[in-house]
Amino acid sequence: MSSSHVYPAELRAPAVRMVAEVRPNYDSEWAAIGAVAQKVGIGTAETLRKWVRQAEVNAGARPGVTSEEAAEIRKLRREVAELRRANEILKAGGCRTNLAAA
Repeated sequence: MSSSHVYPAELRAPAVRMVAEVRPNYDSEWAAIGAVAQKVGIGTAETLRKWVRQAEVNAGARPGVTSEEAAEIRKLRREVAELRRANEILKAGGCRTNLAAA
């Protein structure tokens, strides 16, 4: 069972910058990520690797959905779900009205 741990933005951004800064000192990006993750106390290097990849997407250096776009998509999906619920309520209410009138 994995535990979920949310790291504050105040830790994420500096950790990502540190990876870029120390990368030349290591044989691979993964080695640099592992070293930084351990140094700043991030549970797994994979967590930091994901942050680095997302930062690259946000900067336009890598294809993918930016953090802003992902937030907008989540917001729109919530709105669509809310509108669908409202439509179902209206449909159910309209059916009862039609039956009562018949």
